[in-house]
Amino acid sequence: MTSAPTTPAATSTTTSDRKKHSIRPSHIVLGGHTPVVMQEAERRAASVQLRVADAITTFAGSMRFVYLHALIFGVWCATGLFGLDKFPFEFLTMAVSLEAIFLSTFVMIAQNRQASFAQAKADHDFISQETELTTNTELTKQIHQLTTELHARLLEAEEAIKSGKVVRADTPPAS
Repeated sequence: MTSAPTTPAATSTTTSDRKKHSIRPSHIVLGGHTPVVMQEAERRAASVQLRVADAITTFAGSMRFVYLHALIFGVWCATGLFGLDKFPFEFLTMAVSLEAIFLSTFVMIAQNRQASFAQAKADHDFISQETELTTNTELTKQIHQLTTELHARLLEAEEAIKSGKVVRADTPPAS
């Protein structure tokens, strides 16, 4: 897949116009993706639930998430939540367990979304390839037919020249 242009000059709208007037996510640029990618992006952008799930999944899969949690857990363990949650940190254990439950749900949502997208792209690619194959087959048949006709005409012309019915163009006329 080719990368999309990222400069405003390469697109029909500026970045601020795209954010204000389009339901398309900012990383999807017109003309840079297949129709399946564009349809999926527009479908996901149209749903608030899917946008929230995408935002959470994107954040949870980033290094900012890791750094934030390292900081929170470090402060929590060092201070015992400022004396409210002493060792062995039962409240921290419960909070982390709940977070893991929700994050695993978002991971499954992302996996389902990716599987659905992959299937739609595979279907689109299959249809495109079938269309191209049909077109190429028809063109090959037409080329074969034209080549056969050309060969037959050349044989007829050669036979006519040999029998004397037709004089070749490079032969000087008889005086």
